Amino acid sequence: MRIALLQTAGDPENRPAANLDRLEAAAARAAGDGAELLLAPEMFLSGYNIGRDMAARLAEAADGPSARRAGEIARRHGIALCYGYPERGEDGAVHNAALLLDRTGAPRLNYRKAHLFAALDRAMFAAGDELTAVAEIGGLRLGILICYDVEFPEAVRALALAGADLVLVPTANMKPYDAVSHLIVPARAFENGLLVAYANRCGSEGELDYLGLSCVGDPNGGNLALAGDGEEILYADILPERLAAARRFNSHLKDRRPDAYGSLTARP
Repeated sequence: MRIALLQTAGDPENRPAANLDRLEAAAARAAGDGAELLLAPEMFLSGYNIGRDMAARLAEAADGPSARRAGEIARRHGIALCYGYPERGEDGAVHNAALLLDRTGAPRLNYRKAHLFAALDRAMFAAGDELTAVAEIGGLRLGILICYDVEFPEAVRALALAGADLVLVPTANMKPYDAVSHLIVPARAFENGLLVAYANRCGSEGELDYLGLSCVGDPNGGNLALAGDGEEILYADILPERLAAARRFNSHLKDRRPDAYGSLTARP
């Protein structure tokens, strides 16, 4: 499977309709370049650093009008899509969410960010609590995390134990946290025998300067692909035989000692 990561600053006025236009243009280009899946950043539809009131105003249900238009984009270009957006839950709570659609436009996963980053996230969102959902697309089992989630080894390990081959991570990572792209994402891929696709924003939004540096962590260690700091579409080819070879070499999952890890579930 060839995957594409959309690294973008998004619409400067944070208009969902304009960002869906960007998604369609990127989907057309990525599909034309042979990609089967396009991953966009965290809160792609609305902007990330937008505050509680704007997040609540722009929040939609997982099957809302933006999701329906995204489904049409996926069908029209024959490419699976994953993008971040503010979700209005059935109870009225607003979540930092990501939706995965297959190439027919059918929804396959809707994930809510579990680890909220500082006051910025906590002022806008309620936390999700489901870390192990996976869906099969193109012969690979996919899971989703969002931004800060990937910095917790337990989150990626939970998906690995659920059978994930590829973890999709829409993100809005800002300066000075470049270690996430250079060190943490490759480490998560290596220690779990899977791939981690990390699609970041770029440019500025309020006081935040986004890093770019979208990447695809490789189960052999390092990054399979790494973007610069500007707008681009980053590609990576996921080869089943390379993944299988990495898993034969890497025995971390097999050599785990769950009986010795009880303290990991206790709060400090």
